Amino acid sequence: MAAKVKVGILISGRGSNMKALIDAAAKKDYPAEISLVISNRPKAKGLAYAAKAAIPQYVIDHKDFERREDFESALSDALKHAKVDFVCLAGFMRILSPDFVREWRGRLLNIHPSLLPAFKGLNVHERMIDAGVKLAGCTVHFVSSEMDSGPIVGQAAVPVHPGDTPEILAERILEQEHKLYPASLKLIIENKARISGAVVLFDDDIKAAGALSNPPA
Repeated sequence: MAAKVKVGILISGRGSNMKALIDAAAKKDYPAEISLVISNRPKAKGLAYAAKAAIPQYVIDHKDFERREDFESALSDALKHAKVDFVCLAGFMRILSPDFVREWRGRLLNIHPSLLPAFKGLNVHERMIDAGVKLAGCTVHFVSSEMDSGPIVGQAAVPVHPGDTPEILAERILEQEHKLYPASLKLIIENKARISGAVVLFDDDIKAAGALSNPPA
């Protein structure tokens, strides 16, 4: 089996998607290894999980830097030192500059709890319920300089049930996030999903499985 590709993960909080990636990478047949986890918040709960998994953890606190450029330069230096090939944002609550995105273009991934391009930004679950949507979901995408944009790699949809609260809907979506992120990263590493202009193209043998409708058709 070929050597595993090195991946760095950026977090700001509990890192539940980080955990999903770490767990996937622990399997022998998964093509990536998690080389390091970086948090911009010293008390991020996800750091403890990374430590338990024997993955190097670093805190690069954005508050220690007067300029965003210096903070991002420290991030990039740490990632390069670990010789990572891809960077996954997993609840990383900082907007990255166009320069950082350009430096890591095609190697920088994010997951967002909506079916992009709908419902970019924050308070997503509450906004979806208020809008009365019947299908919600999550999106893995390459990062671009515009927030919650960039070529889409994968999406997973879930129904929105009557009586859902933002918290209940968030948990339903999160369950799919934990499946979608590792699966999407795997496709990219195996070169079965590739950027072509503003979209991602897939190998011919990657097929969508049916449709999800709500209410059922």
